[in-house]
Amino acid sequence: MDMAQTAAGGLSDDIITQLLLARGVAREDLSRHRTPTLRAFLPDPSEFRDMELAAMRIADAIERREAITIYGDYDVDGATSAALLIRLIRMLGHDARHYIPDRLLEGYGPTGEALVRLGAEGAQLIVTVDCGAMAHEALAMAADAGVEVIVVDHHKCSAELPQALALVNPNRLDESDIGAAHGHLAAVGVAFLLGVALVRVLRGRGWFAGRAEPDLFALLDLVALGTVADVAALHGLNRALVAQGLKVMARRENIGMAALIDASRLNRAPTATDLGFALGPRVNAGGRVGEATLGVRLLTTQDAEEAREIAAQLSRLNEERRAIEMAVQEAAELQVERQGNRTVMVLSGKGWHPGVIGIVAGRIKEKTGKPTLVIALDDDGVGKGSGRSISGVDLGAAIIGARELGYLVAGGGHAMAAGLTVAADRLEAFADWLDDRLAGDVSRAQGAQSLLLDLAVAPRGLQPELVELLESAGPYGMGWPGPRVAVGPVRVVKADVVGADHLRMIVRGEDGASFKAMAFRSAQTEMGQTLIHGDHGRKLWLAGRARIDDWGPRRAAELHVDDAAWAD
Repeated sequence: MDMAQTAAGGLSDDIITQLLLARGVAREDLSRHRTPTLRAFLPDPSEFRDMELAAMRIADAIERREAITIYGDYDVDGATSAALLIRLIRMLGHDARHYIPDRLLEGYGPTGEALVRLGAEGAQLIVTVDCGAMAHEALAMAADAGVEVIVVDHHKCSAELPQALALVNPNRLDESDIGAAHGHLAAVGVAFLLGVALVRVLRGRGWFAGRAEPDLFALLDLVALGTVADVAALHGLNRALVAQGLKVMARRENIGMAALIDASRLNRAPTATDLGFALGPRVNAGGRVGEATLGVRLLTTQDAEEAREIAAQLSRLNEERRAIEMAVQEAAELQVERQGNRTVMVLSGKGWHPGVIGIVAGRIKEKTGKPTLVIALDDDGVGKGSGRSISGVDLGAAIIGARELGYLVAGGGHAMAAGLTVAADRLEAFADWLDDRLAGDVSRAQGAQSLLLDLAVAPRGLQPELVELLESAGPYGMGWPGPRVAVGPVRVVKADVVGADHLRMIVRGEDGASFKAMAFRSAQTEMGQTLIHGDHGRKLWLAGRARIDDWGPRRAAELHVDDAAWAD
């Protein structure tokens, strides 16, 4: 190795080290985080409350050939959690049915009527995934009817737990220290840990004498998709699960996942960003505006033609979802202007589609910088709402508090997202209470906000090799933000609007280098209007995520802009 290679390697190591340190990694723990593996991060599943109990009961059901039903939620986390357990049970020589409630007709979580009916139809064991932690009435009905239910969830719990044979959830208030340290897991991550525990129990019983043990790692593509799509924090175990899951996904061994990738028009191995913005929304579209079971059916099918048909259907539904979402967002944004100085945006409307309110809440949260709840009111005066929060504000805990005080019919969630049911005549009182409850938290969170930069480079330094180096410290997402790069000084050569509200620019630096920059959903913002109509002779700095642009005749680096500042 020559001196130039040595210097380049040292520079690479130094940049990665700084990225890891900036994301809270202790210096003595750098080696574990440079290449996150399950061996380094996976806890002993038996450390979690009820994990062994749940694993033993499912093992009993497999050995006795009992009828098992996996009761999932209608979003990506629910679909991947259900698919993971179904695929694993098949690997173990048995089978399981799935049940996904209809968002509009049944709402979120298990209902007592559905559980009792499933029991009457022959289900000897029901496992709820991504739901059930707060289903006290439903699980009490099931228990009274003699239906055995195991709950696998990650949403916040109340002090009193519902009646279940076992409740596996790292966010139980009585969870062990090790279990509670993994409260950031998505439900599919909890389901994976249950799978590890289940295989261990069966191994101890001699189940694999003459049988091959299942390859649990082959299920990590499902874990990666559910974790990223549910916006779970990508640090620690989650980062390892997603990093390894992306490798599994690239092998295209899951027929349904491969069809989903093809329907998303990806001609390369998916990245974490693709999971959140291309694959996840298609699976979600089934539960939002179509048939709730499509996601589970796609991810568990063994028929390539069926997989192609379902993936194509989900793509069509995703386009339909976008049109519905745009109409609801326009109506909700009109209300934002009338909200005044509210700390929390609480927006509601009759006829709004419940399947898109969570997405709209996220969009408005990004625009306003405030926690946002969007509520769809029906003709009977009942509102179904979905909320998204900002870092440092625990929306899920506030919603549980509102439910306990009688402001809500039902509600729950986690720090960054929540769901609720509210009577229309309690909506204003609820909004006032929520404003008072979260005013201090929101003020502190907003006061702590700043645009943090990882690196500043000259325009000629924005190269594909730099992007690849920065990406090697990923995968990035919630809780493990992608590196933000400042590039400048530059002048805007050309700026125009593409798509609905995206700003595309060509900028050039004093060093003669030029590159493309994109500012998504920003054309109508103050920054966007300034960049389009401002003084293009004036120098500025741009800050954002460096990306690879594969569309042109040669690979080039581009910048996805978060902010801009005049250089003078």
